[in-house]
Amino acid sequence: MCALPTAAEGPLEGPLEGPLSEHQHESDSPALTWLDEDLLRGGVRQRRFDVLRAGRRVPGLLWTPAEGEGPRPLVLLGHGGSGSKRQDYVVGMARRLVHEHCISAAAIDGPVHGDRRAGPPAPPPLVLAEFAQLWANDGDAMTDTMVADWLATLDALQSLPDVGNGAVGWWGLSMGTITGLPLVAADARFGAAVLGLMGLTGPTRERIARDAPRVRCPVLFFVQWDDMMFPHDAAIRLWEAFGSSEKRLVANPGGHGDLPPDVLETSARFLAAHLVGDPTGAER
Repeated sequence: MCALPTAAEGPLEGPLEGPLSEHQHESDSPALTWLDEDLLRGGVRQRRFDVLRAGRRVPGLLWTPAEGEGPRPLVLLGHGGSGSKRQDYVVGMARRLVHEHCISAAAIDGPVHGDRRAGPPAPPPLVLAEFAQLWANDGDAMTDTMVADWLATLDALQSLPDVGNGAVGWWGLSMGTITGLPLVAADARFGAAVLGLMGLTGPTRERIARDAPRVRCPVLFFVQWDDMMFPHDAAIRLWEAFGSSEKRLVANPGGHGDLPPDVLETSARFLAAHLVGDPTGAER
């Protein structure tokens, strides 16, 4: 377990304890810029950054232990459709990884989501509809852009002294698998991945089918048996297509959003088992 203070966590969406007394910028680079958000709660430091790529800014959040330097593992977190890098389950997963396993975590906004949007926040159904249209009309190009954004983010974050070039993992369900699976397939740094709520279906089905055999790291894959968006038979075909020699499928009853409450804990333990050899990690 990470040696962190045992201060009360408080609500995930509640106010943090305030900014750190000194906001260090020694790791600023042309690729990465820190914004005015440097918060500490319960020993977990949360920082807001932009990565500049191809003349565009990629907005993200980084969570690390409050003290100490790397190298340490880094898990990239992909949010679902209509969400953002600040979604409660994304923040909850990040804090769990840092607090319980000393694993740093980062999330960026997906296309047409979060801080990538111009103007005031849009209602979730509108964001989801816009993403579905983008996926249908320009799915392969969208995927390529997100893979490049994530790789630029990974490179920038691994240059930081409190992250370093440790092991890398992925966590992302639904839209987090639509864009995350091709990312994991594209880079050999990934040592474990949690994917799911997605199948061999949808506008980028052919791309997913090509990339799945290239995923060789250990995979934990979640399926909702009554999922009307991504039926379980299509999800199982995707799981079968992974090239990993170690892959687990966890199926639960219920619809697309009816995941059981222990999903974050199960995911974190799986990632810790493979990225740091944590003895409290996933059951084999």
